[in-house]
Amino acid sequence: MEFSFEVVHRCQRSGARAGILHTPHGEIHTPIYMPVGTQATVKAMSPHEVLDMGAEIILSNTYHLNLRPGSELIREAGGLHEFMRWPKPILTDSGGFQVFSLSDARRIEEEGVHFRSHIDGSPQFFSPERSIDIQNNLGSDIIMAFDECIPPEAGEEYARRSTERTHRWATRCQEHHKNPRQALFGICQGGIHENLRIWSAREIDSMEFIGNAIGGLSVGEPKPVMYRMLEATIPLLNSNKPRYLMGVGSPDCLMEGVLRGVDMFDCVMQTRMGRTAAALTDEGRINLRNEKYKRDFTVIDENCDCYACKNGFTKAYIRHLFVAKEILGARLVTAHNLRYSIRLMQRAREAILMDRFPEFAGAYLDGLVK
Repeated sequence: MEFSFEVVHRCQRSGARAGILHTPHGEIHTPIYMPVGTQATVKAMSPHEVLDMGAEIILSNTYHLNLRPGSELIREAGGLHEFMRWPKPILTDSGGFQVFSLSDARRIEEEGVHFRSHIDGSPQFFSPERSIDIQNNLGSDIIMAFDECIPPEAGEEYARRSTERTHRWATRCQEHHKNPRQALFGICQGGIHENLRIWSAREIDSMEFIGNAIGGLSVGEPKPVMYRMLEATIPLLNSNKPRYLMGVGSPDCLMEGVLRGVDMFDCVMQTRMGRTAAALTDEGRINLRNEKYKRDFTVIDENCDCYACKNGFTKAYIRHLFVAKEILGARLVTAHNLRYSIRLMQRAREAILMDRFPEFAGAYLDGLVK
């Protein structure tokens, strides 16, 4: 088999588990945070830097890469791994989230979605089959079924119709996908309606995808609502398959997700924050532009082994770089945020294997982990 997932240890006092996902481009040790390389690059970072951070898989975006440079060009280049010179696994999303979040002028039909490019306004069309074709061209290891991301304000009736359509689209994706070197994941939807989440989890799980994803969360709803939706969904998903919580990556949500049994996470906040001088630490987020760091000659985090921290780049120096509008500032904080998040999941995995994850997560969420 090209793909397999094994759970190597289950936490006795929570839903947390440690696993290994085997893919054609290498093993992925879960739980894991996956850096996002939307346009075939993790912003501000070179591939070897991302490798040195310990990343085992990155994401790229079907919607963006289809618009620019085009999936056919990437196929001609030998696929996304060759095109961007990344040797390890790649996951591509289906484009569904971007279609629904970036385009106001869209028309949803049973066949698919008509919308306009956010780049030049040109008319575009995505269907389940089209999304699979694009991802086949990209050659990513893990591909996602095409779905509709339901906004949190959607009423139950709209959410029901949308979720039902997502289920039909998932079946079409399965029927169209033929490449055994690409693992197709299904996506559960349902908005913020617990009954719909339960229904969707059962439907998607019954379709026998290689992995199951949970979509449509962290899109504006309060965090307690997201956690409640996870608690309704996760117990219904096959425990012997990887579970992927899409678009979620803040440190507190990583802990809460792992506690409930999530294996895979991704988020753009690490690189986005890095470009605005916001750094992640065990004591919370800090803004390195603040005046109080002008004469702070300590590193971002004494316990961090990222390039910036282990090489002694101080808060004062990094603040100076941002004030002076030097690119290095964004690179250093981005490198820190990515390594911090990857390492946080490595620490979580170690705690799971030692049967002490509830204590680790509790201490971390209370700001006590040093």
